[in-house]
Amino acid sequence: MKLLTKTDFIHYLRCPESLWLTKNKPDEAKKGKLSFFLQKIIDEGYEVEAYAEQLFPHAIKLPDDNGVKVTLRTLQQGYNHFFQAAFETLEGGFARVDVLERLSDGTWHLFEIKSSLRVSTKKSHNHIFDACFQKYVLEKNGLYVSRVSIIHLNKGYRRQGEIKPSELLETTEVTNEVTKEFPVISRKIHEALKYIQLSKIDKNQCSCLRKTRSNHCDNFDYFNFQLPKHPVHEIKRITEKKLTELLDSGHKSLSEVPDNYALNNSQKSQVNSFRQRQPQIEIETIKRKLDGLVFPLHFYDYETYSSAIPKLDGIGPHQHIPFQVSIHTLSENGNMEHFEYLGDKMEMPNGMIEGMKEFTGTQGTFISWHASFENSRNKEMALLLPTHSNYLDYISGNTFDLEEIFTTAYIDYRFAGSSSIKKVLPVLIPELSYDNLQVQDGTMAMDIWSRLVLGNDIPNNETERIRKDLLAYCKLDTLAMVEIYQYLIKLINQYKLSNAH
Repeated sequence: MKLLTKTDFIHYLRCPESLWLTKNKPDEAKKGKLSFFLQKIIDEGYEVEAYAEQLFPHAIKLPDDNGVKVTLRTLQQGYNHFFQAAFETLEGGFARVDVLERLSDGTWHLFEIKSSLRVSTKKSHNHIFDACFQKYVLEKNGLYVSRVSIIHLNKGYRRQGEIKPSELLETTEVTNEVTKEFPVISRKIHEALKYIQLSKIDKNQCSCLRKTRSNHCDNFDYFNFQLPKHPVHEIKRITEKKLTELLDSGHKSLSEVPDNYALNNSQKSQVNSFRQRQPQIEIETIKRKLDGLVFPLHFYDYETYSSAIPKLDGIGPHQHIPFQVSIHTLSENGNMEHFEYLGDKMEMPNGMIEGMKEFTGTQGTFISWHASFENSRNKEMALLLPTHSNYLDYISGNTFDLEEIFTTAYIDYRFAGSSSIKKVLPVLIPELSYDNLQVQDGTMAMDIWSRLVLGNDIPNNETERIRKDLLAYCKLDTLAMVEIYQYLIKLINQYKLSNAH
């Protein structure tokens, strides 16, 4: 019999077929190394649990690998609070409960511990559904759950010295929400338990076919192999309703989208780009935007560290602190200079900002990609480090978002409906690539840097190489922006020449 955990159940709610494949044909299911992002979530969950457990000083902690028999035996010993109690139903539902409290009337209070800032009801992960699953398994074991609460991080908490769990964490009771959802979720749990035991299913498509790309399961390509190379799923920000309309009408490829189908201008440009096999460029719009930039141009990018449990005084849970910056400054005469900074310990970024200010001064335009991220960091640092607020306010007030060009004025089907620099760069500047870098993305950079400065499993002889890898990744981010900017300037100059003739 195959077991169903709450993680499995959330997987089932997102895509039953993907869960079936994982349970029944694991060799065929997509698998790989756990991503840095997922590993970070898991590790931080353990950290939060350790603090949450301090809220129940007299609780009994069962072994992490304890089975149902151990749990049932321990519950009979008269204690009132238990960590990691394990339960299993006859049908195969399995739950390991974060905190279980015996109430005076003989019923039970179920606590779920989350490393989030609030109770989530997102489609991707609904904490109420999690709690419903745990309640279902407990009640199948004869334990009536009369109260349910979520223990989560306090979004208003700011560390000052030693962390106090009662200040770091909040407990939100969700009994009413669970009671409301429980009948429907119970039926779905029953369905899921039966589904994973099936010997075979239709593997020609999965439930994600009519969902947008951000909601696709890991095994989407396995089940939906019949889709063309550029399916309608690639249309940027297409709604699930429109996606369903197109698929139900037999339109699977970008080339099959009807001419009169209701899309916004950017989406229409993407479809036209695919049909014509060339980018759709609004050169006048690009020229107007770039003509408004004031030299020198400072192309800059931060790498940041964040954690569920704040490591520095004044910082809150999941708050980003820049530890690295790269700046390529382009003068009007074409000269270019580069500045880079990489912190060597966990601290406020005073030294980084001082170096930036000395390099750029308060002149010219700062250019970033997806500028809302950098601007948010600047505003936060201005509050944390008020002596630098004037400089940081100047940056935020004089920033141009280069990504804007690729959301409306330069559309290419080869970007696959994205305006990410990692999608744009290979198309425009194929000779400049991230492929050979040891650090591949911001989450990986954060993980490596944190292990470097916190002294976690990094040999001393590896330190310098790792620093070089981190610097190379951040440097490429800003160099890529320079190259893309210069590519656009060449287009504008070509446009001017053609008009001149």
